[in-house]
Amino acid sequence: MRLLLVEDDAMIAESVLDALRGLGHAVDWAEDGRAGELALGNDVYDLVLLDLGLPKLDGLTVLRGYRASGGGAAVIIMTAQDAVTDRISGLDAGADDYLIKPFDLNELAARVRALLRRRVGQSRPVYSHGALVLDEVSCEVTLRGVPVHLVAREFSLLRALIDEPGKVFSKTELEEKLYGWNEEIGSNTIEVHVHNLRKKLGAEQIMTIRGIGYRLAGAE
Repeated sequence: MRLLLVEDDAMIAESVLDALRGLGHAVDWAEDGRAGELALGNDVYDLVLLDLGLPKLDGLTVLRGYRASGGGAAVIIMTAQDAVTDRISGLDAGADDYLIKPFDLNELAARVRALLRRRVGQSRPVYSHGALVLDEVSCEVTLRGVPVHLVAREFSLLRALIDEPGKVFSKTELEEKLYGWNEEIGSNTIEVHVHNLRKKLGAEQIMTIRGIGYRLAGAE
């Protein structure tokens, strides 16, 4: 999943980036409201983490403009403004959730998971496809009941495929789901991840659609 963090506090931002990237999310960081507004214009995000007290353009203005333009990503407001009226304003402006600083990173991760599941109509944090089962809370994958160890990028790639098992993903689409701004991506990075997944899950689990991309097998 691709996320956008709009936060001017570098210490908070680095902690959030490390936590969410460690879970396999691609996360971009905008350091002020104008940069956040510009990034949202790309329409590539599944979820936005938005501070309110931003320089150049405040968070509520960014959020209202995003929703007015038809932006549909889930939005979690992260702010020290804890008055009931502030929360109401944020939710009325189009936020899906509201988290008061300081917050626990595990709670933030849980709220992110919940909103992403809701966005794709998935009520439980467990995905299954044939003999494959992926649990996004424990970050565990099993094949025919046997645990399979995946590194974070492999887990994210499999989650993208199993989330939409009938979809053929291009290399570019997978890069956007796995990597954020300024993260180095080799020309054959996706191919390497697919190769490693096939070694661990079986070559028959992931199909190559020549000239297009990849999808899970048995998802016609």
